[in-house]
Amino acid sequence: MIDWILAERLAGYVAGTGDARRPSTDLAALAAESERRVTAYTGLTPAGSLPEPEGISRRDWVSSNISSMRALLDPVLERAGSGLGPLRPAAKIAFGLVLTTEVGVVIGYLAQRVLGQYELVLLDESALARPPRLLFVLPNLGEAVRTFGADEREFMTWVTLHEVTHAVQFSGVPWLQGHLAGLVRELLQGAEVRLDSSRKLHWPSRAEVNRVAEALRHGDFIGLVTTANERSVLDRVQAVMAVIEGHAEHVMDAVAPDLLPSLPRLRESLNRRRRSQSTLSRIAARLLGLDLKLRQYEQGKIFCDAIVQDAGTDALHYVFSSPEALPTLTELRDPPAWLARTLAAREAI
Repeated sequence: MIDWILAERLAGYVAGTGDARRPSTDLAALAAESERRVTAYTGLTPAGSLPEPEGISRRDWVSSNISSMRALLDPVLERAGSGLGPLRPAAKIAFGLVLTTEVGVVIGYLAQRVLGQYELVLLDESALARPPRLLFVLPNLGEAVRTFGADEREFMTWVTLHEVTHAVQFSGVPWLQGHLAGLVRELLQGAEVRLDSSRKLHWPSRAEVNRVAEALRHGDFIGLVTTANERSVLDRVQAVMAVIEGHAEHVMDAVAPDLLPSLPRLRESLNRRRRSQSTLSRIAARLLGLDLKLRQYEQGKIFCDAIVQDAGTDALHYVFSSPEALPTLTELRDPPAWLARTLAAREAI
């Protein structure tokens, strides 16, 4: 249903190229030092060598992520379209035009903003064909250094530590990728069901209109496209991602105070940049889930900081001991509740 060639061209047009000077810092050296510090603090041992860091352009990032989305979505859309019966050809054209435009604009918008990415293909059938990559978008990094007035090496160290922590998490926790992949499959299966004709081709009821209005009023775009069961799965995905992102933020602060003397100023600069976005950019961020991403960073870091402060680093290590040890969304906001729930298991280790 998606014209991926057109989507990539549109994304490239939206992304642009960026005009800032590309950083010249040695990414390989930063990644090696980051891995040494992260593994020492977290107690996580990568199963193999981490991917080599790659400095790429916005267009390169677009191409890589379009390819990943294609591997993820094509099977879902093809199976879902088979349930449309005689309406399938017309529906595929209509859905395809909308989806192609949406994918192109979203990926292009994100390509203007992303600094680094540990790119991981979640679904097992694609993992062998597409090994993980450690990507750094050089024009965006150069623009951020210029905008923040930051020391280049310090800023690049900051970003590298964060992305290398993600690489260590997924390589050092054997069950993490499979657990997250299972949740993603549940969401995709729900999406297939909702693309049939009985759900798409009807006049909306008053209750549906009210639900849409309420979701938009609270900026809950995700609530518009998920059922109650899917929202439950999505809550679990959000909890996992908040732990992953918050853990990376916590580790970054813990392992490199000597490397990042300007960290408080860098954080303030980043927050000021987010607050100073145009109205259109803020709306786009909410619709694309970027506000959710920011809350994941913040809430996850608060949780990890609190666990270490109250119970030490060993308690934080236990978070990655099994899927059952992960906090729920409720526990993320109430770290003592997670500590109480897991006390007996942690003491038994």
